Amino acid sequence: MGMIITLLVVAWVIYMIIKKFYPQAVLLIAGIVLLLATYFIGSNSILAAKESSGSAFLDIFHTIKILLSSRVAGLGLTIMSIAGFAKYMEHIGASKSLFAIVATPLKHIKSPYILLVLSFFVSQFLVLFIPSHAGLGLLLMVTMYPILIRAGVSKLSALGVIGCAQYMDVGPGSGNEILAANICKLDPAVYFVEYQLPIFVTTTLILGITHFFVQKWWDKREGFTGYDDSVGLIKEDETRPPLIYAILPIIPMVFILGFSPLFHSKINMDVVTAMFLSTFISMAFEYVRTKDIRSTLQSLKYLYEGMGNSFATVVTLIVAGEVFATGLMKIGAVDALTSGAQNLGLGIHALIILFCIVIAGCAFLMGSGNAAFFSFAALAPKIASSLNIDVITLLLPMQIMTSFGRVVSPITAAIVAIAGVADVSPVQIVKRTAIPMLVAALVNVAFIFINS
Repeated sequence: MGMIITLLVVAWVIYMIIKKFYPQAVLLIAGIVLLLATYFIGSNSILAAKESSGSAFLDIFHTIKILLSSRVAGLGLTIMSIAGFAKYMEHIGASKSLFAIVATPLKHIKSPYILLVLSFFVSQFLVLFIPSHAGLGLLLMVTMYPILIRAGVSKLSALGVIGCAQYMDVGPGSGNEILAANICKLDPAVYFVEYQLPIFVTTTLILGITHFFVQKWWDKREGFTGYDDSVGLIKEDETRPPLIYAILPIIPMVFILGFSPLFHSKINMDVVTAMFLSTFISMAFEYVRTKDIRSTLQSLKYLYEGMGNSFATVVTLIVAGEVFATGLMKIGAVDALTSGAQNLGLGIHALIILFCIVIAGCAFLMGSGNAAFFSFAALAPKIASSLNIDVITLLLPMQIMTSFGRVVSPITAAIVAIAGVADVSPVQIVKRTAIPMLVAALVNVAFIFINS
């Protein structure tokens, strides 16, 4: 009975999310239904005795309170502070100054496809400091895109590279990375440098070469012969603060890595502290530039607006996903899944790849890496324990593969946004991102065999 209910609930979740219903509500209701089924079937207790409200039925809703309170105080605050800082950087235009510096050499390169490859590398540097796929994509549309088009790069080749701007959620500024590090009980800086970075650097170098050949092949296949004025060139955005502002988005990364176990620092600088300290340093820059104390103080509201928006979109999604995951675990679905997978006679590597394919498929259908990863990440410790492997062995490739599914989805916010700016179909863009992401997936699979 429990498995029948689980299959029906999971099918309903997939259907509702594909139909673009509010994912937080869908996952939360699905989790409550599974916990209700657990309560009536009597297969497991909802909460341990020390956490219980005293009523097995009320424990269903008490679970939401426990998860929400723990996440908001810990992981949630971390993610909200990152979002707030990113919003403040957007407000003062610091990201534009950072791009102006790192992209200066691009204007001197004459070969369109070499320029395309170097532009991809520039975007991967920027993703460490601009942790929003849509935000980075739109920034590149008003900064990098005009440079590429003037150099003779086709519109769709440029969009193919920009669409892959955040092909991997990487660095201590990424919500997925923070959640993964939290589940693996690792410092975000350690998770990034020791586990993510080797895969990220290797994959990025391979994808740069891949873009060179893939975009050239597509241009030849689609008959691109050169820039046509009818294409419509987007005007470069010339409004930016002084170039010294380029250091501001980098400051949190310096603090997080510098005061981390990686350098045996006696000072402990967590992500939240780094973000708030960096914000106040940035406010000092703003005051020196504007000489307006009122507008400088007023600008702090963008930090809080970013934090509030992140709570409404990201933290609530994490909690809803964890309620859903708790329901799946309590009703016995995870145990049945792992034992069933093991009974198929598949090895550990094959099982990890299977889970990666499933989560990448979910990201493709949802058009969101966060929604997919937040929905299933909480299951990783239980599954890893059943497979007798470290949780990071399973979670790291899953977290990486989630991004690949998002980048090839025509309903992803970033893809839709850049398609709208360039006036093309999102499907045309994902045609240009599909082969590079397939190559990235194969690299990820290779690392699964190397690291496990």
